[in-house]
Amino acid sequence: MATDPIYYFDFGSPNAYLAHRVLPGIEQRTGVRFRYVPVLLGGLFKLTGNQAPMLAFATIPHKLAYERLEMERFITRHGLNAFQMNPHFPVNTLQLMRLAVAASADDVLSAYAEAMFHFMWEEPRKLDDPAVIAATLMEAGLPADRLMARAQEPEIKAALLANTQAAYEHGAFGIPSFMVGDALYFGKDRLADIEAAITGQQAA
Repeated sequence: MATDPIYYFDFGSPNAYLAHRVLPGIEQRTGVRFRYVPVLLGGLFKLTGNQAPMLAFATIPHKLAYERLEMERFITRHGLNAFQMNPHFPVNTLQLMRLAVAASADDVLSAYAEAMFHFMWEEPRKLDDPAVIAATLMEAGLPADRLMARAQEPEIKAALLANTQAAYEHGAFGIPSFMVGDALYFGKDRLADIEAAITGQQAA
C-alpha cells in the first residue's frame, strides 16, 4: 500500500508557502494527504553546502531576476494574491520549526502551519521575535504556553535535527522538498510532476 507523500518544509521559504497553498488542490484531486515534516532549512544548507538563491546567485543578476519572474508567474497561475514578501526576510526560523515539531506532537500541526504561513507571508510579522510568536499563537487559538514550553524540550529539539537529517539522507538540499515513495522532488515548480507521480502510484 502506498504511503502518503512527505512535504519537507520551513516557514522561512516563500516557495514553501506557495507550495502549501497549492497542495490542498492536489490532495482533493488525488485523495492523499501530504505529511508535513518540519525541517530546519539553515541546517539543511549546512549539511549540503547549499545557499539561499540571493546568496548563491548574488553575482548573477539575470538569474535572480528570472527567479522573481517565475515566482510572479506561479502566483498569477494559482491566484495566490494574498502573498506578500515579508519585510523582515530572512527570518531566523529555529524557534518556529521547533514549535512545529511540538505542534505535531500535540496534534495541532495543521492549525499551527496554517497560522504561521499566514503570518509569515500574507500578514507578515517578525516571527523570530519570541513575544510576537507567543502573541501570534494566542491569536490563532493555539496553546501558546504549552507549545512554547514543549519547544524547549530536548526531545523536541532532537526531533527537528532528526527530521533535517532524514531529509538530507533522502537527497534534499533545499525547501520545499517532497517524497513520493522513494522519489525526491524539489521546488514548487515540480508540483505537477508530484501529482502525476501520485496518480501513477495509485494506478500501479
